[in-house]
Amino acid sequence: MDFGRVLRDATPLLLEGLKLTIGVSIIAIAIGIVIGLFMCLMKMSKNGILRAIAAVYIWIIRGTPMLVQAFIVFFGFPQVIQLLSPSFRLDAFTAGIITLSLNAGAYLAEIFRGGIMAVPRGQEEAARSLGLSKSKTMIKVVLPQAFKVSIPSLVNQFIISIKDTSILSCIGLAELVNKAKTYVGSSYQFFSTYILVAAFYLVIISLLMILSNYVEKRFKYETKKTRHNE
Repeated sequence: MDFGRVLRDATPLLLEGLKLTIGVSIIAIAIGIVIGLFMCLMKMSKNGILRAIAAVYIWIIRGTPMLVQAFIVFFGFPQVIQLLSPSFRLDAFTAGIITLSLNAGAYLAEIFRGGIMAVPRGQEEAARSLGLSKSKTMIKVVLPQAFKVSIPSLVNQFIISIKDTSILSCIGLAELVNKAKTYVGSSYQFFSTYILVAAFYLVIISLLMILSNYVEKRFKYETKKTRHNE
């Protein structure tokens, strides 16, 4: 074991992987927020078909391992599409974002649903009494408050998504763990390399946890202040 050598030689390679890890996570969370919001509204809809579609999507994603989902997206979907378009190809980057977005979207849907349910019913009734339609009430009154309530959980989901990117190394995405495997394959410095990888994850996740705790405390403070003013 030569930790000094690993720190010197592997750090530039691992930083490249870390950059991709964070980039993929940010894109996936952004897409996942859109998916999650739509699925949340569909699940809370009065339309039985929309509720069923959202429920099945959430059930499948939350009930299957992300590793299997990655294999289906990267290997399975292209095989099916190639029956109609033989030249179709899906690169690891795109497949990784699709997998991570779909996975995050299912969990974010439940987070948003909890946020909406946490908004006092009187807020919606007051808005409707002022002449706002149901859709405008949802967009202008309920969703902003629900999103605010959901921020700590959103940060936690971002943390989960960053850690989940390590699973995508199985489809060849050149993220942090994949870069580490590449370096280990040539140096055989298993222990030192993966300790360094763990340290990278710990730094990023710790910063996000600090942010999450700050946002949560800030939200609780503003909530108490609002109630006190009332």
